[in-house]
Amino acid sequence: MRLLSILAVALLGLCGPAVAQSRLVHIEGKRFVAPDGDTLHLKGISLGNWLMPEGYMFKFEVAKAPRQIYGAFERLLGPDRAAAFWRSYRDTYVGEADIRFIKSVGFNVVRIPLHWQLFMDANGTIGGEGWPLLDRVLGWARAAGLYVIVDLHAAPGGQTGINHDDGPGYPLMFYVPRDQELTVRLWQAIARRYAGDPTILGYDLLNEPIAPYHDTARLNPQLEPFYRRLTLAIRKVDPGRIVFLAGGQWSSSFDMFGPPFASNLAYTYHAFWASTSRDSIQRHLNFSNRYDVPLFLGETGELTDEWNEAFRKLHEANGIGWSFWTYKNLDTSSTVVSIPRPDGWDQIADFADGRREDRPAPEVVDRAIAQYLDGVRFANGVVRWSYLASLGLQAGPTLRAER
Repeated sequence: MRLLSILAVALLGLCGPAVAQSRLVHIEGKRFVAPDGDTLHLKGISLGNWLMPEGYMFKFEVAKAPRQIYGAFERLLGPDRAAAFWRSYRDTYVGEADIRFIKSVGFNVVRIPLHWQLFMDANGTIGGEGWPLLDRVLGWARAAGLYVIVDLHAAPGGQTGINHDDGPGYPLMFYVPRDQELTVRLWQAIARRYAGDPTILGYDLLNEPIAPYHDTARLNPQLEPFYRRLTLAIRKVDPGRIVFLAGGQWSSSFDMFGPPFASNLAYTYHAFWASTSRDSIQRHLNFSNRYDVPLFLGETGELTDEWNEAFRKLHEANGIGWSFWTYKNLDTSSTVVSIPRPDGWDQIADFADGRREDRPAPEVVDRAIAQYLDGVRFANGVVRWSYLASLGLQAGPTLRAER
């Protein structure tokens, strides 16, 4: 699959940069424009918890950050079995059947959150098990006719200052020049690898930067200059690519941004459990109108079907594309595919969170882990059809029958 991707991108390069760029989605005013000239109305879903685990999606309440989750499984299984668990997990959590299903129900884009340590080491050497996995899912998306947004969810040092950036609890990336250098190096490596690939819609540079309870007066003015730096590094090797700029304070505010500093910039925000009236997004609409730039609702959801539908319709009425969070989760109704809860999983969660010191019985651990790894496969998940309906998407009777 990787060889085919290389050949496809190489052929685009032989045709020249202008031809390669003509095959990419681009921006005109407030519109995302497909290569055929039609407006592209983005309807996306995030592949959360795959290449960037989050504790709540394992039903953990204390072990929230990736390093805490990894530590919990190592204590539970031992180093070798834990490593084998994660290899199996990443190999099966998102499979070709998942991507085909996502396309079949009406989504046209998947947003893929990444953890930097799967793609480079602490010395800045590019490599890691994330690359072949990302290559593979891009191949599946290409075959299915889906676009992909690559999202850096956990940057070196942490860009948010909370568990889901896997940092120390403070957005150190903005303070440590080496972490910034690593982030620039990683983005340029991603852009170089996928330069000209029309399957990629764009790059979401930093997920939810600068939590609101940190030193926002000092950090907010640094955000747009760093985005300029990242964009320049990307465009040197992948010209014409759309770049998504997430607002500060958990992607809720564009107050620190001025006029667009380059072409093909899109502005993304996240909103959970907000009012479904226009007032909840008016400040974003004002920004879009002021600078004639497109908006993208990069994360939302995790409430009721009724709220999903109302919030989605609010955005569609204002010409804003969306990506809901998240595609697959453990034992929940607020997701596309729900993973069945394994027998004894409460004991696993209690041990992971430190509520019990003694390791669950070996037979409980073995059964729970086996059931979990079996349950993450698409064929064994529970599709929440009402959730899909709330997004204005439908599945045909053939797909329903197959399940």
